[in-house]
Amino acid sequence: MRRIRYQEIADALRARYRDAPVGSMLPSESEMSAEFEASRVTIRRALELVREDGLVAARQGFGWYVAGEPVRQSLTALGTIESQVEGVGKISERKIEEFAFEASPDRVRKILGAEQVLRVKRVNLADGEPFAVVTVWCPADRGAHLSRRDVERRPFYELLDIELKGATQTIGADLADAEVAKLLDVPQGAPLLRCQRVTTDATGTPVLMSEHLFSAHRTEFVVDLPQAEPSMTPSGLRIVD
Repeated sequence: MRRIRYQEIADALRARYRDAPVGSMLPSESEMSAEFEASRVTIRRALELVREDGLVAARQGFGWYVAGEPVRQSLTALGTIESQVEGVGKISERKIEEFAFEASPDRVRKILGAEQVLRVKRVNLADGEPFAVVTVWCPADRGAHLSRRDVERRPFYELLDIELKGATQTIGADLADAEVAKLLDVPQGAPLLRCQRVTTDATGTPVLMSEHLFSAHRTEFVVDLPQAEPSMTPSGLRIVD
């Protein structure tokens, strides 16, 4: 049977991206249109066929990319990124980008109540692919005994050696600036999930503040909701002023 043009292009794309690394960017639709000498409508139909196979996906503001199983994080309990990545059978790595004792930024000082802080910036990887840029601040006196090697090998929860009560986590949306885009290997302006977490000790005193920037195309947050009064509103929803 004669193959329709968009089906031929879909076959070519399947062969090209079947074994490509998850998250790899595809050329833009206009670039593929020029490559295959086909209209953008034809290219879009081909991409939709390949998307049905689960090989590629698209996000607004990001474009088409090689799809795969996202890194899922449960919000039911306090835990580390590494433990959740390893819990789904992926190899977890962390790469320290910055380690410094410095004056506390105003927004961090207001939460931690410390004039000096230890700031650690790292990239988290799953199976060798970057999916999160994480910055952690803790009061300098609590982190005085820590080294760059310490925070590269173990999470702060273990290194501070204190009893933790829990954390408050706030999730919003953002766009990747040039620095974050380079660290996450995504286009500048790509959508991100921004998570701020404030962790408290057994007395309720904030001891850690962290900011997590996740690639929106590679990360999902999953919340298990207990039985409660019927509602269509997500738990914890807050309207931002």
